[in-house]
Amino acid sequence: MQTHQSLTESSSHRGEMENITLVTEFILMGLSDLPAVRFALFAAFLLIYLITLLGNGTILLAIGADSHLHNPMYFFLTNLSLLDICCPTATVPKMLENLLSERNTISFVGCVLQLYFLVALAGTEVFLLAAMAYDRYVAICNPLRYTVIMSKKLCLQMAAGTWVTGFLNSLLHTVMTFTLPYCKSNRVNQYYCDIPPVLALSCASTYAAEMVVLIVGGIFGVGAFLVTLVSYIYIISTILRIRSSEGKRKAFSTCASHLMVVCLFYGTTIFTYIRPSSSHHPDQDRLVSMLYGVITPMLNPLIYSLRNKEVKGALKRVIVNKRQ
Repeated sequence: MQTHQSLTESSSHRGEMENITLVTEFILMGLSDLPAVRFALFAAFLLIYLITLLGNGTILLAIGADSHLHNPMYFFLTNLSLLDICCPTATVPKMLENLLSERNTISFVGCVLQLYFLVALAGTEVFLLAAMAYDRYVAICNPLRYTVIMSKKLCLQMAAGTWVTGFLNSLLHTVMTFTLPYCKSNRVNQYYCDIPPVLALSCASTYAAEMVVLIVGGIFGVGAFLVTLVSYIYIISTILRIRSSEGKRKAFSTCASHLMVVCLFYGTTIFTYIRPSSSHHPDQDRLVSMLYGVITPMLNPLIYSLRNKEVKGALKRVIVNKRQ
């Protein structure tokens, strides 16, 4: 009798497993379903994306064309501009396509690739901002040994380390996320594939994947943040010890742009991800994530070009040379 019951339960379980349909594509929740609003959003985000490409591309051109800017600070700025081109490119074109077509779908493989590159590029930017903070620390706190400490070899190693670590970290999270079965809803509560909204759709336990995000992401994220924070504590204390107001102004101007970018990046990231769950609302979350993924990459080149005399000078020289 028990054997017959166990066989019945086993066959029932197999039947249930066979009836499960695995997800082959995801539906990305757009910002609006109203046609008029969708077109307005399409126009707005296309303009923002083009400004982002133009602004960061111009900085890359100016630094590449001016030999005076071939130093560690601008080498790292080149990497930041490259990231600010790539990061919105991972999400915005698909969002624009969905706004125009009103389909809002992305294939399973497309979702995997989008999540992988987005997490990789965002992680790389966290590490790069820490490397840039250390560069400013050496420049202000150890100016006489700056060229010795920040050698070309060290700069290349630091830059390569940020990219490799960012992409390896993302590979781990992507594997942990997409080795889970997806057989429930396929509606991603975001305009792009990100870890939390995708994990919410899994029909298996997501505990291990969430712990990996919490522990590994926490170690790397907090580590990079502490490097940035400690660097600026030393920088500010050194600037405050400078006696002349002109000396203080010059010292602060060398790191003001980077400090603004750091505040903008961490401010939008914390507001996007580290909020009480009670304050989360799907529509609000999608709009807030725009700050982190779309607006910040557009503002970074404006911050550096408007506040930096050397970059402005290089841009003028590029424009003059082109006119000639």
